[in-house]
Amino acid sequence: MLADAAAAADPDATVPTCPEWTVRELVPHTGRVHTWAAAYVREGRTVPFEESDADRLFGPMPDDAALVDWYRERHGRLVEALDKAPADLACWAFLPAPSPLAFWARRQAHETAIHRADADSALGPIRGYPPEFAADGVDELLRCFMVRSGRLRTEQPRSLHVHATDTGDDWTVHMGPEEVHCGRTAEPADCSLRAPVGDLYLALWNRRGTDDLSADGDRDVLAFWREKATVRWG
Repeated sequence: MLADAAAAADPDATVPTCPEWTVRELVPHTGRVHTWAAAYVREGRTVPFEESDADRLFGPMPDDAALVDWYRERHGRLVEALDKAPADLACWAFLPAPSPLAFWARRQAHETAIHRADADSALGPIRGYPPEFAADGVDELLRCFMVRSGRLRTEQPRSLHVHATDTGDDWTVHMGPEEVHCGRTAEPADCSLRAPVGDLYLALWNRRGTDDLSADGDRDVLAFWREKATVRWG
């Protein structure tokens, strides 16, 4: 768990996967995201929160001694909100999903998982993920986040094929000046990246490098991905 890794780390420890952060910054960020998500679910809020809602939502930040317990509480509130929400919950969501409840459950699962990798990196090796979960995380990133973010638009069209060697999953991302689209297909591409799906999950979220992964074709596509494929939350 993210909380266990954070509890074992020094709050001043640098997070190698997000070098602008320390553990002291990683944990509040993730707890605030959980608090924000839980509020949409619990309140059935159908419009985005405003900056003026921040004080009500988040409250004061704890000191170092209370930080991990504060995070556990926020994570627990999120799990409780998701567990108690009706299947037909109507609330705001920002990516396509079968339902708002399915969106928030999926998004927060991967939010936690990727930031757990960040917390792990402050201690040493990053633990792995179940292949089916990692494949779902790759799918969310490629077919939901990146096709809508605009970050991967490029005057020179580029394409990336991603193949999971353990699960057999395929994705092909086409990037261009007007749009980005991704299918669950194996297509000829400028670059083809092949690896176990857990490695792909971390690499595509820019939590590990790709030099030791199998890549055929133009590796500049991977450099472009690493530069542009970022997800930020203020």
